[in-house]
Amino acid sequence: MCLQSAGQAVLFGYENVRVMLAGEPAWMEAKYPTYAGFGFVCQGNRVLIDLRSSMKSEKSRITRSFSIPFASLENTIDTIPLKASVVLYSDNEEETIAALQMFYDRGYKKLSLVEGGYSGWRRLGGKLDSGPVVTDVQWKKTLLEGEVGLKEFNAALKDPTAAIILDVRTNDEAISGKLRQSYHIPLDDLCCRLDEFFATIENMSREQKIYIHCTTGIRAEMAYYELKYKGYNPYYLVADVKCKGNECEIEQ
Repeated sequence: MCLQSAGQAVLFGYENVRVMLAGEPAWMEAKYPTYAGFGFVCQGNRVLIDLRSSMKSEKSRITRSFSIPFASLENTIDTIPLKASVVLYSDNEEETIAALQMFYDRGYKKLSLVEGGYSGWRRLGGKLDSGPVVTDVQWKKTLLEGEVGLKEFNAALKDPTAAIILDVRTNDEAISGKLRQSYHIPLDDLCCRLDEFFATIENMSREQKIYIHCTTGIRAEMAYYELKYKGYNPYYLVADVKCKGNECEIEQ
């Protein structure tokens, strides 16, 4: 979704490369599908939904998935927590996309698909279960490794000594508004600017907590792994962040 990433794709030999200049927020706003990585599906804090028939799900399904057949989704969708991170899969692409739009229309925001559906997961060698299906969705927000809660993030906004706030959104996003207390480095520039940037912060140490945010948390998580690799002490915020000037609304 950026020119630098597109350039890297070309260097790796891809020829049909296009860029959505408006970036991740516009992509999500347009309700286009996104696909969950293998590790993302395996992590425990997701609501993984099998849209196939209960008979197929009972015979074989992705581990930890709930059976909610597409035919009954409209009548049961409201039982799924609105703030949950929902991952969908099926063996019918049209039904999967229709289900995705149904979730978007109900106000769900954290949505993704298993690439290739059930058969794609099997090809990857993903874990499968069988036996009686689970239909009652139980979900409670829990922080994953490296994730910071909204309470701690807000505390750092009031006390700058608690953590450095790092904004990894694009330049265009930051121009329209940003947290007054935050430092800004676009995710694409993070690798080349990181050490130089932190060298300008007085009394900066590798042990200093760094709370990273973007618009939704996707890019913040990517930045988290980069900083962790370089030996810093980062955490990332999974939340919707909307800014206008120095006024920002943060909803987790």
